[in-house]
Amino acid sequence: MSKKDIDEVSGIETTGHEWDGIKELNNPLPRWWVWTFYATIVWAIGYMIFYPAVPLINSATPGLLGYSSRGEVRAELDAAELAKGDYVAAIREKDLAEIMADDTLRQFTTAAGAAAFKVNCIQCHGSGAQGSPGYPNLNDDEWLWGGDIDAIHQTIAHGIRFAGDADTRLSEMPAYGEILQPEEIRQVAAYVVSLTGTPSNAALAEAGATVFADNCAACHGDDAAGNRDLGAPNLADAIWLYGSSEADIAQQIRAPKHGAMPAWSTRLGDATVKELAVYVHSLGGGE
Repeated sequence: MSKKDIDEVSGIETTGHEWDGIKELNNPLPRWWVWTFYATIVWAIGYMIFYPAVPLINSATPGLLGYSSRGEVRAELDAAELAKGDYVAAIREKDLAEIMADDTLRQFTTAAGAAAFKVNCIQCHGSGAQGSPGYPNLNDDEWLWGGDIDAIHQTIAHGIRFAGDADTRLSEMPAYGEILQPEEIRQVAAYVVSLTGTPSNAALAEAGATVFADNCAACHGDDAAGNRDLGAPNLADAIWLYGSSEADIAQQIRAPKHGAMPAWSTRLGDATVKELAVYVHSLGGGE
């Protein structure tokens, strides 16, 4: 029987292996650790037998229990759809006034509308509905076509300048570059700026008041506060879709841009349009 080799420094038995004067100590793992390791192997084998584990070309081994994570998710989604089914049915059956009067249903409709908004509306109005140049901010209380729940629903359902819907919102500002002289356009632009700020030339603004009264007041009003029946914006609130400088305003007078919005009723259905209307109204419906 060979004699045990004991390391002089640590006093631990070595395995007899040595590299460049460094001896390998014989320090076996604790028994509890070894048995735990064996248990994990047994657990892994059992898992492979009972659950999907080994990848195949188009799937994986099904396991004796027939469990599927996809099936579990599908069951949870089906349960969620069933749970909200009564609410969705109520949204379809009730009108907007009834939905708004029921706190529980209104809260559910608002949450559903927020989800629909993220899918369908943020591309133009932004993730926070804050808008961008040419696309209105939906968080304030300024509305082109009215901010009550019915007006918002009408706009979402039938769109704006959407050729495929007979009930779409329609308004178009004339291209005054073909009607007014360049000097008159500069004058009326200066006047519009004077409503909320300081024009570059007070004399131009004074003359522009007359041009405005003769050509613009019919739609925007004598006080330039706009007309929601026509979709004519309020020009005295410092809120602008296409820029607020005199040059921007002059360009819009000269050759106006006309935004368009799809009619969502045919794309999303009546229930989702109601959800969107309630959600948007919750952001900035001031009426």
